[in-house]
Amino acid sequence: MSTATLSPAPAPAATVDADDTRIGLRANLRHLGALTRRNLMRIKADPESMLDALLVPVIMILLFVYVFGGAMAGNQHEYMQYMVPGLLGTTGLNLAMALGTGLNTDFQTGVMDRFRTLPIGRSAVLLSKMVAETLRAVVAFAVLIGFSMVLGMDIAGGPLKLLAAVGLSLVFGSSLMWVSMLLGMSLRSAQAVQGMSMLVMMPLQFGSSIFANPTTMPGWLQAFTKHNPLSALADACRALINDQPVGNSALTVLVWAAAITVVTAPLAVARFRKRT
Repeated sequence: MSTATLSPAPAPAATVDADDTRIGLRANLRHLGALTRRNLMRIKADPESMLDALLVPVIMILLFVYVFGGAMAGNQHEYMQYMVPGLLGTTGLNLAMALGTGLNTDFQTGVMDRFRTLPIGRSAVLLSKMVAETLRAVVAFAVLIGFSMVLGMDIAGGPLKLLAAVGLSLVFGSSLMWVSMLLGMSLRSAQAVQGMSMLVMMPLQFGSSIFANPTTMPGWLQAFTKHNPLSALADACRALINDQPVGNSALTVLVWAAAITVVTAPLAVARFRKRT
């Protein structure tokens, strides 16, 4: 009786890790473009998803300038010149943290299971979400600045320094997207991601120089505010827009952004590969 030689069955295509196929740079860029287009088409199909980018900046300006401006600065126009540049940072933070909730939802609804069966670079999935969120942030910044100018805010530094402030905010916001995506992949539910994001955002936003001068705060809070990266971002944007000396604020923001990215980006990519 002859003995048949058994050979292992080939692994299904769904289990092949795209990174193992050594996808080239051109293919990765093509995948990134396709996935970014997909994310933008989702926004087009669901326009309500842009409400936070369009309305939150307007609401923040109206509330803080006309409710608290007179009490905090004695003059609403003066407070607008102080507070609105800092809102570039807090707007970027809010949008960045929302990214983790959407990523968590994609895992819960099985979207990532579908990506797992495709021969695409794993990094392209995360980067495409960052690109789409960055475009949403650009829209939010345009609404914030445009509405502020309608209300009378002066851009004393001119358009180039305004663009520098926006660029600085985008760089820092991009670093926070890695934190948000890491939370989105580490926590079990979208509600948990939202709750943890609030725990991160609230101290950073209100324990900073965005809404009030730190000299009016108690000593222990001044110490936190001094080392808060959002304070450095608010001070840098404020100086650029109001045509004042920037000092070391811009460099501090870039150092923070680089440090956050170096620490959290590898963790987020590793977590993504583990989950997919």
